[in-house]
Amino acid sequence: MTGRLPDLAADPRALRVCKRPDPVQVAFAGADGVCDTLEGPVHFKAGDAILTGGRGERWPVAREHFLASYEPVPPTRAGDGGSYRKRPSVAYALLLDRACEVPVGSQHDPLHGHPGDWLLQHADGSYGVVQDPILRETYAPAPGETRWPPR
Repeated sequence: MTGRLPDLAADPRALRVCKRPDPVQVAFAGADGVCDTLEGPVHFKAGDAILTGGRGERWPVAREHFLASYEPVPPTRAGDGGSYRKRPSVAYALLLDRACEVPVGSQHDPLHGHPGDWLLQHADGSYGVVQDPILRETYAPAPGETRWPPR
C-alpha cells in the first residue's frame, strides 16, 4: 500500500469498529519531543497528550484533537493529566495484507504497518495503525457489524 490512503468507509472489506471505553493514562507534554510508538517514532509538540495503553504502549495525540475525542474519567479534570476514555465514534479497520506507511502527527511521521496489522480510519478522517492483539483488546464491533471477531 503506497501513495494515497484508501477511503476505508467505501471498502467492503473494512470492519466498522468502536474504541472500547477502557481508560488510558494521559500526560501532557511539557516540551516538544518524540514518542516511540509500537509502529515507529512520532513527533509531538508541547501540550500534546501522550497516552499510555494497557500494555504500556504509548502514542501522542495533538492536544486539540485529544480534547475533542477523549473525556476525563473522574476525578480527572479536562486538560489535566490522568485517566481518560475515548468518546464513542465509529472507525473503520482493514486488515493489512502488505506493509504500508501511514503519515501521522504534525510532522507526518510514518507509522509502519505490517501484514497482520490493522489500518484504521477514524471518524475525523485521520489514519492509524494498530497491531492485531491490541485491536482485539481495545476495539469492539460497531452497531450492525456482524463480522466480529475479525478474521
